[in-house]
Formats: sequence, structure tokens, C-alpha cells
Amino acid sequence: MLRFTHVTIRNILHRGVRRLFLHDDAKAVPPAAVDKLRKMLAFLQDIATPAELHAIPIWKAHRLAGDRKGVWSLHVTRNWRLTFRVDGGEIVDVDLEDYH
Repeated sequence: MLRFTHVTIRNILHRGVRRLFLHDDAKAVPPAAVDKLRKMLAFLQDIATPAELHAIPIWKAHRLAGDRKGVWSLHVTRNWRLTFRVDGGEIVDVDLEDYH
């Protein structure tokens, strides 16, 4: 089982999520998603193993399939998902997307 010693969020693709994470500036993310995104980003920094992603059932954590294989998805709002990959001890390619 992959175990993290210290999780680092290496890169965030979505400009608004990056500003929220680095500067607590919520201007460029949907207002209804701000609090949930803050909690998700904090949680991602604190997890010890990828298995912990299932700890909060309401986020509906799952891995995508097909050409998105290896990408994790967390439910933010009705259509919006926080997506990312786990690469070693790092969370990479964090994005906020409507892929439905």
C-alpha cells in the first residue's frame, strides 16, 4: 500500500482553485463551492494514504476510467468535480471541472 510521509500539492491547473489554495482568494471559483473546496484541499494535504480518500462518503471519491485512468474525482457540487492524480507522495494536476 502506498503511504505518504508528507503530502504535497505540487500543481493546481485551475487558476481559481490555485488562488484559493495559495492566497485564500475565492473570486474565481463558484461561490457555492468555496467552503467545500477549502475543506477538500486541506484534506488532501493531510491524508496519509490514497485509501483515505474514501473517508468522507459525501465527496464520492472514485478513480476515473478509460482515457482518464489514474485520475481521482471528488464531488464538489451538482456538476463540478475536483480532479487530481496521485504521483508518489504528491497530489498533482488538481483541477476543477465539469466533465458531465
